[in-house]
Amino acid sequence: MNEQRSSQVMHQASGSGCAPDGYMAGFGNEFETEALPGALPQGMNSPQKCPYGLYAEQLSGTAFTAPRGHNKRAWCYRIRPSVKHTGRFRKIDLPCWKSAPAIDPDVVSLGQYRWDPLPHTRETLTFVSGMRTMTTAGDVNTQVGMAAHVYLVTASMQDEYFYSADSELLVVPQEGRLRFATELGIVDLAPSEIAILPRGVLFRVELLDGPARGFVCENYGQAFDLPSRGPIGANGLANPRDFKTPVATFEDREVTSRVIVKWCGAFHETSIDHAPLDVVAWHGNYAPCKYDLRTFSPVGSILYDHPDPSIFTVLTAPSGVEGTANIDFVLFRERWMVAENTFRPPWYHKNVMSEFMGNIYGVYDAKPEGFIPGGMSLHNMMLPHGPDADAFFGASTADLKPEKLDDTMSFMFETRFPQHVTAFAAREAPLQARYQDCWDGLKKRFDGTPEGDWS
Repeated sequence: MNEQRSSQVMHQASGSGCAPDGYMAGFGNEFETEALPGALPQGMNSPQKCPYGLYAEQLSGTAFTAPRGHNKRAWCYRIRPSVKHTGRFRKIDLPCWKSAPAIDPDVVSLGQYRWDPLPHTRETLTFVSGMRTMTTAGDVNTQVGMAAHVYLVTASMQDEYFYSADSELLVVPQEGRLRFATELGIVDLAPSEIAILPRGVLFRVELLDGPARGFVCENYGQAFDLPSRGPIGANGLANPRDFKTPVATFEDREVTSRVIVKWCGAFHETSIDHAPLDVVAWHGNYAPCKYDLRTFSPVGSILYDHPDPSIFTVLTAPSGVEGTANIDFVLFRERWMVAENTFRPPWYHKNVMSEFMGNIYGVYDAKPEGFIPGGMSLHNMMLPHGPDADAFFGASTADLKPEKLDDTMSFMFETRFPQHVTAFAAREAPLQARYQDCWDGLKKRFDGTPEGDWS
């Protein structure tokens, strides 16, 4: 890729500066960056003639009249306007990438499910062709809900580009490193990091080392935001300064390129005669970013009781119901357990949210057996779930000394909508048929005495 990266990055009065690795620091900040000196107009957005003969174009992630604190847009100064990056479209089929509602009448989604990792394959798979949908929720056409995917990547996208008009993509790598060359800059992504790719942002994905595997939460609704910390206060959880937004980078290549667009759940392609990643400068608050999950600062109980899992929320995509998310992205990473006289793993529960979990590495404390790195599980709305029999007995009889949960990182895509299992997840993915047996050893311990039967 013929790329030019900025050696001089400018920033507006948001107070976020350039990180040591060349990214710009901060979540949702007002950024400005140019890959050529003087390419970014000052004092106005759309001059009569832009520097370098560039075209001014606004990319809007919200309605023009959205409240100021929620309004998302980026002004781009590009070699060609985006109308030159598409032609006549034709529909194509990506049979393993599904959008909600994708309800198979022969698949039972009511249940507790767990899968082993999707195996790697010798097949040539890019980030787009290697997407495998596990669950869908809501409706892509009314812009509510989500889909949970696994990606398998064995090859880079060669002169091929993609954007989703339907959704924001939250990418969670589990194996292998990827490079997202976007029209607003380059994001390199490794396991233990995540990336947010906004709706409508064009990108190409290169395989840096692989094969690569990971998870994607496709968010049809309002964009991800940092959760309000409430009584936690000003610090902790995911701190804004740890989010990194790329500096302007552009291509100027005359080469036949394929552009794929996801729109209302269908896929379309068009051919153009140049590389479309041609934004030489941009400013605004609508851009891709990445975040290192190892910087997440967990907050938990320091005296008694296991806290609600919501205390581990990294990102939230709000719905129309206050406090009930379209999606929460929740992280369970290394942390200390110190609560006294407490059952320390997650308690048994059923709730109105449906939970899709994935294991990035290590052992999850409530399911020490069978939930392996790359694996995933689904506990749908109002379906009871909780620790397996061994985890329950061990936690109930343990000597409650301070204990460090180490070498562990799992996550949850949680949504207010029921998640429907796809035909692929039900019939082709490595479903653990005996997962529900993990609770078989939960025997009756009530014997009429206050102590109960722990024999």
